[in-house]
Amino acid sequence: MDGRFLHQDSHGGGGIIKEGGTQYMTAGDGILHIETPPEDLVMSGGIFHGVQLWINLPKAKKRIEPAYQDLQGLDSALVTSSDGGALVRVLAGNIDGHSGPGISHTPITITHVSLAPGARVDIPWRADFNALAYVLNGTGNIGPANQPIQTGQMAVLVDGDHITIQADQIQEARLDALDIFLIGGIPLREQVFQYGPFVMSTREEVMQAMEDYQKGRFGHIPVDAIMPHRA
Repeated sequence: MDGRFLHQDSHGGGGIIKEGGTQYMTAGDGILHIETPPEDLVMSGGIFHGVQLWINLPKAKKRIEPAYQDLQGLDSALVTSSDGGALVRVLAGNIDGHSGPGISHTPITITHVSLAPGARVDIPWRADFNALAYVLNGTGNIGPANQPIQTGQMAVLVDGDHITIQADQIQEARLDALDIFLIGGIPLREQVFQYGPFVMSTREEVMQAMEDYQKGRFGHIPVDAIMPHRA
């Protein structure tokens, strides 16, 4: 959302994640990767704002081939409300016939919703999806009960075919908008076992993943690999 990020991985993926951009990486059967602000941004300072999210793969797909998508801001589907007060960026999945470019391996929709002060939007939503609405900044209300929400809070919604969001008329002068990271899908309801950066379904699978990593089966760090900048 603000600032820039460098990405590189052991399967050849890489590039610069710019403002409005998204890296969509599938770890699958194992990958080594790094994300770090570039040296000039570290030295100059300024605002850096982004979201990193792990999306669980179904058990049957946890060892698929790793992949990487470099999605810049204009690659996403951009949808506005009829009055222009709301902008919905569709990063993955589908909103009312508008599809995002992110390739997912389970039914899911990922969006970034921005509302001007006082604006309201009704977003069509699959009835069999749940929804998680995380407030990046701003204040407003959400859902049929007009539940108040503010920066840093998350609303969980189920059993509905649309999501209603209303921005308060008065917002922080610094941002002057309500921004919500809205994501949802069909719950997998599968067992998860996690240790450090390894996430699988069982302890035995995590032990196998650790062995694979130690034996170099995730690939190797390139000789010219980027590194975090340290003054």
